[in-house]
Amino acid sequence: MEITNVSEYEAIAKKKLPKMVYDYYASGAEDQWTLRENRNAFSRILFRPRILIDVTEIDLTTTVLGFKISMPIMIAPTAMQKMAHPEGEYATARAASAAGTIMTLSSWATSSVEEVASTGPGIRFFQLYVYKDRNVVTQLVRRAERAGFKAIALTVDTPRLGRREADIKNRFSLPPFLTLKNFEGLDLGKMDKTNDSGLASYVAGQVDQSLSWKDVKWLQTITSLPILVKGVLTAEDTRLAIQNGAAGVIVSNHGARQLDYVPATIMALEEVVKAAQGRVPVFLDGGVRRGTDVFKALALGASGIFIGRPVLFSLAADGEAGVRKVLQILHDEFELTMALSGCRSLNEITRNHIVTEWDQPRPFPTPRL
Repeated sequence: MEITNVSEYEAIAKKKLPKMVYDYYASGAEDQWTLRENRNAFSRILFRPRILIDVTEIDLTTTVLGFKISMPIMIAPTAMQKMAHPEGEYATARAASAAGTIMTLSSWATSSVEEVASTGPGIRFFQLYVYKDRNVVTQLVRRAERAGFKAIALTVDTPRLGRREADIKNRFSLPPFLTLKNFEGLDLGKMDKTNDSGLASYVAGQVDQSLSWKDVKWLQTITSLPILVKGVLTAEDTRLAIQNGAAGVIVSNHGARQLDYVPATIMALEEVVKAAQGRVPVFLDGGVRRGTDVFKALALGASGIFIGRPVLFSLAADGEAGVRKVLQILHDEFELTMALSGCRSLNEITRNHIVTEWDQPRPFPTPRL
């Protein structure tokens, strides 16, 4: 079957993967309202295309933290990719590099920072969870720096793990033949089987619940890498992130896996963009499955977007070739959306190219007679 869009990979992944693994990747927290909303919210934004503009040449390139990339579509950190495919993060890194875009490696990867760096050149960011043992954090950040990673994406929405009922039912744990490679030498690479979610127990034991803004400052004392704060949903926290030295913010609800009934990331985006006032770039992570979604995010002020699950599902379906294809499909759809909207470069995409449900006050419903 020929794949014609990104979403088709999910059904293939579901067939191929063990239930525990598919459920871990696919599920959200509790009622999964936000999981559905991350997708559905995009359909409440419509286009106002401009016509009769010469769109012979279209330029998708952009810069992120000074690094030139082929398109504003990047790879989000997703954990334990070798559960999806034996090559795991290696395959994802090669696909990102071939596409000329950025890959973010998860702290909880099944390949280490050094292993991912060994795949060859590429612009890579490192996603960081702050552990109770700060020596572990310092070591990890320094290793990422030495391995040529260019930024730290600090996850700030996980003092505790969200309640993911599928993982509880499945007694999720990392398969015994895999380890969290970045922590292997520190005896923190294994996840025990429990009566609950093994990951929830691991997080409760290792991740620092006391994490606060002072730690964002502390991080800047141990690394010169720019820090992106990942997990921002409000104007208040955007302003605090900037005050505390963040180089950028990632609007994210952790793939709807933490607090259910937070807004879709595309709904939270504009509030964050307005609060940032252009002082730092704002990125969107969550729910993107189409090139039209990318355009909508940029029209609302995002500097770029990150994709997570589409990478996992395409990796499960077809390894590196699958991830390459997802990036190509999104590139081509986004380019077409730009052409049909009358935009030849990213800076031509404006708020006037879209209309949202919340732009006009809703008319009162007609009373029934």
